[in-house]
Amino acid sequence: MLLVIVCILLTPVLAAAVFLRLEDAGTPPSDARTRGRDALWLGHAWVDGRESDADIAQLGIRLSGTGIKDLYVHTGPLDNDGTLPAELYPQARWFIDAVHRTLPGIRVQAWLGDVLAPEFDGLDTEDPATRDRVVTTSARVLDLGFDGIHFDFEPVRSGSIGYITILDQVRAVTSSRHALLSVSAPVIDPLPGLHSLGCALFDHGKWWSQAYFAQVARRADQIAMMSYDTAMPTRSLYGGYVAQQTTLALQVTPPTVDLLMGLPAFRADDLGHHSAAETVAAGIRGVRLGLSRTDRDRRAFGVALYVDFTATEQDWADYRRDWA
Repeated sequence: MLLVIVCILLTPVLAAAVFLRLEDAGTPPSDARTRGRDALWLGHAWVDGRESDADIAQLGIRLSGTGIKDLYVHTGPLDNDGTLPAELYPQARWFIDAVHRTLPGIRVQAWLGDVLAPEFDGLDTEDPATRDRVVTTSARVLDLGFDGIHFDFEPVRSGSIGYITILDQVRAVTSSRHALLSVSAPVIDPLPGLHSLGCALFDHGKWWSQAYFAQVARRADQIAMMSYDTAMPTRSLYGGYVAQQTTLALQVTPPTVDLLMGLPAFRADDLGHHSAAETVAAGIRGVRLGLSRTDRDRRAFGVALYVDFTATEQDWADYRRDWA
């Protein structure tokens, strides 16, 4: 009887592993490469005074010859009430001006975010007053000269109306100023309804439904999927997972919206992330396979590297060789 129970429990796991391994099969075509719309998440040091003109010059060398178009520089975090103390970003205008002056064509977006209620003691997107303060904060940040706003609120639960409302409100501000609105997004249900199961069992909004991903994508100029922290134990399974996620996202992202697939240029080893498996190279392979199978000619597409201060020379070499 015990053997029967074990077999019953293992069967779906083994089936999922076989599926993902098949998703990672094949050779990506040579034209599945950068469209010149890639992005890079940058740490807070660029806006708080720790970096200098020499660092800007090194950043320019790093980005030269790549497809990186947008920099998401950490300007928050927001306070839980939706405000942002100005003392957190004293050198923001310097950084924006330096990039515009020395790296023409590169856009600088303010990366704003916070942890969210009810899962944490954080920002409440369902509270109208809090949403209004987020809108006011976004407008003040744009006054500094940023080319756009990049939101990373976590965890946004699939179906959240408050988050959709914030995007609609801030989009009105960014559109009026000819600025961008971009968002970080979690992965899509690998199995239908998995987001509901995750909330019910673990009270954690790790996944979005494909329909909710589409709702968010329609309200942004760019949507960057955080296609890492997947718990995949091997590179082939991670590559297959990213290939599947690329397909799911491509199916519902409007053709005028930039879809960016996140790449893990950082190290962590815990239940949710295995650094030996989740590599930039494995992620790019999955991205290329998913793109070529689903929407090979799509131009509004790219990758986003997370994050500059942990990215290694190997991460950059893999990005340049396999994608850029």
